[in-house]
Amino acid sequence: MKKAKNIFGGMKDNLPSGIVVFLVALPLCLGIALASGAPPLSGVIAGVIGGIVIGFFSNSNISVSGPAAGLAAIVLAAITELQAFELFLCAGLIAGFIQLLLGFMKAGSISNYFPNSVIEGMLAGIGIIIILKQIPHALGYDARPFSSEVVFENGYSWASISSYLSTLFASLHLGAVIVTLISLSILILWDKVPFLKKFKLMPGALVAVTVGILINELYKLSGSSLAISSEHLVKLPVPQSTADLAALVTLPDFTGFFNPQVWIIGATIAIVASIETLLCIEASDRLDSQRRITDTNQELRAQGIGNMLSSIIGGLPITSVVVRSSANANSGATSKFSTIIHGVLLLISVLSIPVLLNKIPLATLAAVLLLVGYKLASPEKIRHFLKKGKFQYLPFLATIIAVVFTDLLTGVGIGLAIAVIFILQGNMKRAYYFSREELKDADEITLKLAEEVSFLNKAAIKKTLKNIRPYSKITIDAKSTSYITLDVLELIQDFANIRAKEENIQVQLIGFRTNYLDYEADQHSHITINHRRAM
Repeated sequence: MKKAKNIFGGMKDNLPSGIVVFLVALPLCLGIALASGAPPLSGVIAGVIGGIVIGFFSNSNISVSGPAAGLAAIVLAAITELQAFELFLCAGLIAGFIQLLLGFMKAGSISNYFPNSVIEGMLAGIGIIIILKQIPHALGYDARPFSSEVVFENGYSWASISSYLSTLFASLHLGAVIVTLISLSILILWDKVPFLKKFKLMPGALVAVTVGILINELYKLSGSSLAISSEHLVKLPVPQSTADLAALVTLPDFTGFFNPQVWIIGATIAIVASIETLLCIEASDRLDSQRRITDTNQELRAQGIGNMLSSIIGGLPITSVVVRSSANANSGATSKFSTIIHGVLLLISVLSIPVLLNKIPLATLAAVLLLVGYKLASPEKIRHFLKKGKFQYLPFLATIIAVVFTDLLTGVGIGLAIAVIFILQGNMKRAYYFSREELKDADEITLKLAEEVSFLNKAAIKKTLKNIRPYSKITIDAKSTSYITLDVLELIQDFANIRAKEENIQVQLIGFRTNYLDYEADQHSHITINHRRAM
C-alpha cells in the first residue's frame, strides 16, 4: 500500500509533467531507433518499458528512462557487425542480466565519487547540445534528426562548421520558424504569467503542440508555401490491423547466446549503460527540488529488469536519460507517477492515435527542448560556478567543453580527471610546504601535520624539510594526526637521524608514538620527543 501511495502520490502535479515528458520522448524514441539502424517501433518499446517498468521498480522520483542517444553508435555498430537485429536483442538480454548482477553486487555506489562540479558541467554541456541539436528543427532544416550527442557530424573544423551553418540558413523554412517562435512564446508566457501557471492539467507544452498542429493544418488548407512537409513532422508507424501491429514487434534469435561476439557486445552495453544511468541519477537527484537520494543499487537492478524485458519484446537498450529527466523536473514532477504516465501515454499513442501524432511539427517540439536546454546551461549557473574558485569552475568548464565536443562519457572522464588533479594538488600543498623564501630567514619553523598524512603529502613535506636552514630549529607537530603513512614516517626519521645531525638542526617531534618512529635521541641530543600518544 505504501509503495502504491508513493508511485501515485501527487497525481494532480505529476500528470502535466508526464504529458510534457511524453511529448519530448516520442520523437526521441523514434529518432534514436533510426539512428541505431533498428526498427522504428523498437525505440518506442524501449520508451514504454523505461516509463512503466523501470518507473515502477526504480525509487528515483525524477529520473526518466528510455533509449539513449549515447548508445546509438554502439547499437548501430553492433547490429552492423552481427548483421541481424534479432541477434542484437540477445546482447540486450545479456546486458540487462549483467546490470541486475551489478545491482546485487552494490556497484551503484561508484556514483558517489563524481564531484558536483563535474555533474553540473555534464548537465550544462548536455543543455548546450540540446540547444544546438534543436536549432535545425526550429529553422525547418534537419539532415540527421536526433542521431547522436555529437553536434557537428563532420567534425569541428572551421570548414565543417561554416559549411553546416551556410547549409542550415540556406535551407531555412519560414513556416517552421513561425511555429517555433509562437511555441516559444506560449511556453515562456505559460511559465511566467501567474494566471496561466494555475492550469497545471493543461501544460504549456501541450498547448504549444496543439497550436503548432493547428497552424500547420491551416497552412495546408490554404495551400500556403509555409506548410511544413512530412519529413519535418513526427513519424510514427501506423498499423492497419492487429496483424500489422504484431509484425512490428521483433523477437530475439536465442541462438545468439552461443555467439561469443554477442556476449562481448552485451557486456559493453551493460558497462556503458550503467555508467550513463548512474551519471543521470546523480544529475536527477540534483534536479529534484526536494533533494531526495536515489538508491543507485536498486536503480541498476531496475535497469537490468527493464533491459531484459525490452530485449525480449524487440526494444532498444535503455538507460536513465538526462534530457527527459530534465524536462520532467522542469515541468514540476514530484513523484514516479510522472515517468509512469509518460510510458502509458507512449503505449496508448502507438496503439490508438499515431495518425494524429504524425501531424506534430518537429519545430514545436524543438521549442520545448530549447527551453529545457537553456535551463540546464543557464548563464546564472555558469556565473555561480565562476564565483566558487578555480578548483570548482575549471572542472565545471572543462566538462562542459568536453561533453559538447566529444561525448557524454568522454566529457565526464576529462572533467573527473581534472577534478582529481586538483584534489591531488590540494592534498600535496595543504599545510605542509613552506617556500624557500619563507624559510631563508627563519630560525624556528613549526610544521603542523593534518589529521591524515598520506603518500600524496610526501612530496610537499620532503620539499619543506629540504629548505630547512642549518643551525635552525624545526618542530614537527603530530598531536592532531590520527594516521601517517609509512613513507612519510621514514622521511621524517631519515631527516631527524641523518641530515639534522650533519647540519646541526634542532628537531622537536610532538605527538609521535615512539614505536612508530625509530629515533636516536639517546645518541643525538639535537632530537627531542615529547607528548607521546597512541596514533
